[in-house]
Amino acid sequence: MKSITTDEVLALLDANEDLHIIDVREDEEVANGIIPGAVHIPLGQIPERFEELDPETPYIIVCHAGGRSFSACTYLEGKGYDVTNLEGGMSVWGGELEF
Repeated sequence: MKSITTDEVLALLDANEDLHIIDVREDEEVANGIIPGAVHIPLGQIPERFEELDPETPYIIVCHAGGRSFSACTYLEGKGYDVTNLEGGMSVWGGELEF
């Protein structure tokens, strides 16, 4: 499974790269801030909502610390999606937040 650090994501955002980020945290966690532009799909909804995602698009998957996003990546990889786990998740995120 591919992984990426928060510093690498911040560098890509600073370079105006077009990133597709999926946040799999719960509603109450997202209420405390989400990476700008990220799409919120709670982990428990991934099996019923994964078809909303484009199999040709690479996605970065984020949660609080990296465990749930790892689970989401494992599931989505099994369905043929191009996914990358954000190491450390929001617990180490140093970038902007959207509320």
